[in-house]
Amino acid sequence: MTMTDPIADLLTRIRNAILAKHDRLDVPASKLKLEVCRILQEQGYLRGFRSIEGKPVGTLRLFLRYSDEGLPAISFIQKVSKPGRRVYRGADELTPVRNGLGVGIVSTSQGLLTDAEARQRRVGGEVLCEIW
Repeated sequence: MTMTDPIADLLTRIRNAILAKHDRLDVPASKLKLEVCRILQEQGYLRGFRSIEGKPVGTLRLFLRYSDEGLPAISFIQKVSKPGRRVYRGADELTPVRNGLGVGIVSTSQGLLTDAEARQRRVGGEVLCEIW
């Protein structure tokens, strides 16, 4: 079976790992997933991630972040743009996720950016997902 939406698969694996209270999870690697993980770590949703070489495809090992009380840093993670319905927004149409409490990840001509970075740089693009 071929995967049509690797980002949706990544988000679902993260969601499932959090529900199962796992400390880390492994996903098949790609450049796009690496960039998504970089943004998640920069925004404080992941403790970290590591790329593990492999044949034919490498693996990304994600380390999930929890509070001292055991609450996950990610309480909601959802794909916005889907293969059947792509969602594109101009720089002016990018609204803050949860009034700035959440993060949107946007695929732009300048690479993957958070919604705030995209607004700051005045670029639009495909809204991949929202996290809070």
